[in-house]
Amino acid sequence: MPLRNRVQPDGQFIAVPSRGLFTGNRGILHTSDKVIGDALWKHRAWICCTLDWQGRRRDVMTGRNWTELFFLDEAVALAAGHRPCAYCRRKSYNVFKDAWGGTPSAPHMDDDLHRARAVHGARLLQTHTADADSLPAGTFIKTDRVFLLNGDAALPYMPDGYGAPQPRPSGMVTLLTAPPMVDVLRNGYAPVIHPSAQSPLFT
Repeated sequence: MPLRNRVQPDGQFIAVPSRGLFTGNRGILHTSDKVIGDALWKHRAWICCTLDWQGRRRDVMTGRNWTELFFLDEAVALAAGHRPCAYCRRKSYNVFKDAWGGTPSAPHMDDDLHRARAVHGARLLQTHTADADSLPAGTFIKTDRVFLLNGDAALPYMPDGYGAPQPRPSGMVTLLTAPPMVDVLRNGYAPVIHPSAQSPLFT
């Protein structure tokens, strides 16, 4: 039985067999029986981590250390509000920080991201609206379904991968990727994308 720790582009958790390319955390969200409750976070440092760190393996949701969350790819993690980990993904973190602009600290970025993604009370996440024509590659939007934008195309999202490219929507849409993350993408940060995507981003 899959655990309910697979994170979707809207930041919610579901239970599906596919694990994805990245892990991460938002604090301790699970109980002793590996069940995630109603809270969507316990701290503001939402990070996206590598699955392979020095060959170490661990059982998920053991003890009271952290709740392991999983993402299809890094674009999903960014949409859900997770930045690269400064410890296990230092190179990506530095590139992300440069794309943020200035010399921000991790807590500074986490505070800005939290204001853009969270609703007070730890049980709801924000969405935003934007003109789809203005959004960079790597952004997630929602119309009748969830899409990852890539140039003139929109890739339909599914928990285990992306569908065939469709024409990019126009006009105002629901924006799942928070505005600070959109700015980072616009400034050139290129997230790792699941191989099911039929064309690379940022080409």
